[in-house]
Amino acid sequence: MDQPVADATDEALMLAWAGGDAAVFDTLYARHRGPLFRFLVAQLRDRPLAEELYQDVWQRVIAARQGWRPEAAFGTWLYRIAHNRLNDHWRAQRHRPPAPVDAELRMAALADPDDPERLAHRDQTRETLQRALDELPEDQREAVLLRLQQELSLEEIGRITGVGRETVKSRLRYALDKLRARLNP
Repeated sequence: MDQPVADATDEALMLAWAGGDAAVFDTLYARHRGPLFRFLVAQLRDRPLAEELYQDVWQRVIAARQGWRPEAAFGTWLYRIAHNRLNDHWRAQRHRPPAPVDAELRMAALADPDDPERLAHRDQTRETLQRALDELPEDQREAVLLRLQQELSLEEIGRITGVGRETVKSRLRYALDKLRARLNP
């Protein structure tokens, strides 16, 4: 790889890795492991299950690396794999299970360490937001999480979820209206 690994784009790293430079995978993985895991936990609300699907997603990335082409951003491709894996899971379950009884404790465990007062306020805000997110229809929740947590464009979200840009905009608009109404009574 001609440029420093830390400065390389995800796409350049993926091409180098597919070309046999195994060392660059660590950088690619480090960039995406946290956000991808948080996305899966937020969707599943079950940390052990999220860990299982997280491993499946990375195994699929590894299996598909030789055929990968930079037709879309690496992040878009990665989240499309995660989206498809989630869909496979839900199809197998035939329903979306209710949130675990200890979902709020699990979400609080994901928080970064901080001073106790700030952490308590952040946990309370997170719990309120998570409850509001849980009330959204699945397609709206997924669009919000991809947009706000992963900072993906409308086009990238559309490619991941298999819908058009206008549908993504509509889902986001309805979801944000519902979240505002729930969070600002």
